[in-house]
This record gives sequence, C-alpha cells and structure tokens, in this order.
Amino acid sequence: MSVPNHPEAGPVRSMTAFARAMQHGPFGQLSVELRSVNSRHLELTLRLPDVLRDLEHSWRERLRQQIGRGKVELTLRLDAGDSLADGVVLDQERVRQLLQAAHEIEDLARHVGPVDPVALLRLPGVLRTQEADATALTATAEALLTQALADFLAMRAREGCALTALVEQRLQGVAREVSAVQDRLPGILAHYRERLLERIREAKAELAAERVEQEVVLFAQKLDVAEELDRVLAHLAEIRRVLTGGGAIGRRLDFLMQELNREANTLGSKAVTADSAWSSVELKVLIEQMREQIQNIE
Repeated sequence: MSVPNHPEAGPVRSMTAFARAMQHGPFGQLSVELRSVNSRHLELTLRLPDVLRDLEHSWRERLRQQIGRGKVELTLRLDAGDSLADGVVLDQERVRQLLQAAHEIEDLARHVGPVDPVALLRLPGVLRTQEADATALTATAEALLTQALADFLAMRAREGCALTALVEQRLQGVAREVSAVQDRLPGILAHYRERLLERIREAKAELAAERVEQEVVLFAQKLDVAEELDRVLAHLAEIRRVLTGGGAIGRRLDFLMQELNREANTLGSKAVTADSAWSSVELKVLIEQMREQIQNIE
C-alpha cells in the first residue's frame, strides 16, 4: 500500500546525497544546498532568509513529494555582497534640500566651516538602497531548487544503483550456500546411517533393520532443513522483486533481512556437521552485509 506523498516507484535510491545550485544577479548571490543522511523516517530541516521565508511551506511539501526517507537539510542563502553598491541611489532632491539648509546655516552662523559632502551622505535618508525585485528573486530561488533537487535525486539514484549491485552480490552468495547445503544433505544422511551401523557392530548388538531405518528417519527429521531452505529461496526472490520495483523500499528490505536471519539461525541450530555449521555462519555474514547496505536505501 502506498504512503501519501512518499515516492513508491522509480529507481532504488540511497538516503545519502548532496547537491548545490547557485546564481548571481542584481540581488547578489543566491544558492540552494541540499544534503541528506540516513534516518528511519523523513526529517526535513529548511533554512531560508527572511526575505524568502514565504517559500518554506511550498518547498517543504515539494520535498515530501520527492523524498521518502532520510534526514534532509535544505539551506537557501542570499549574499548581497557587492550588489549593494550597485543598488545605491542618490536622493538628489534631499541633497539639494540639505545643501540649501547648510547655506542658510552659514548665513546665520558665519563660523560654520565648508560643507563636507561625505558628512552629508552619512545623514539619515540621503542614500537609499534599491530592494531586489521580489518576483525575480522568488523565480530565481524556485529555479535553483528545481536544479538542486534534480541533481540531488540523481545522486541518490546513482548510489542506489551501486547499493543494488552490492546487495545482488550477497544474494548470489546466499543462493550458493543454500545450494551447497542442499547438495550435502543426502551425504550427511548416508554418513549417519553408516556410523549407526558401525556402532551397532562394535557393540555386537543385533538390531532389526526396521529399527535402524527408524533411527535414520528420526535423525533425518531432526536435521531436515528443506523447509528453511525453501523459505530462504523465497525471500531471495522477494528481495529481487522489491529491488526491481524500486521506490522507497528500505523498510521492506530491512524486514526481509530479519526473516532471512531467522532462517539462518534455524539452520545453525539444526547443524550436525562442521560444514553445516559453517554454512549457517556464512549465511549470517552475508545477511549482515546486506543489512548494512540496505540501511542506506530510502
């Protein structure tokens, strides 16, 4: 069942990624930065300058539509820099008024020295700065988010592809171990039957053939792992199906890892030979390696 606002289709994606987009303009330098790390849920942190704070709600929803899981930080920076000087406008009328006032002061107080134009520029209201066009600034920010988000998702997809390949390698390793266990089972039974007959001969006891076969059957039932092996193979098929479907699949894969580990534990508890015990250990190692990779999948 799909979860609203969570991507359920598309490529397998990693939860770790970084992207940045920036642009210079009359307003200075505007940049959008996206970064994410692993998390059990979707955690969004947005940092926007006050002049663009109104974008936060729509951007948060936009991220929710594109990202299913991970701790995601979005930072929007606006650096005016040298653009402030380009936006300075001289209020000539106010300067004329101040000069006229200065002349009047000179007439009233002859001791007043020459008028300092720099001092005039420091007076409140003489210089005013042009505010950046809010519409153009917002449009630029939206375009930068689109670019950064596309790069961000592309990086998550590339890493997801690499993670899928690593998981597939381990799946093949698990399949090989299962096949090896299946191949060894008939030999283990034959070996046990031969050892049972040998102990009977050493004890110089007579045991009906039917009794011997009953002991062999009981032993076979005790070490029968066919059901567990079948479930392991079924889990492998389901993992591959989920990986092929893509989307936000990390939680489902993590659950399947738990199921695989349960079967590996059962195989270990039923092991009666060193080879069988080693296969159980090898399966656990492969499953743990897969689990570590899956922790990075969205």
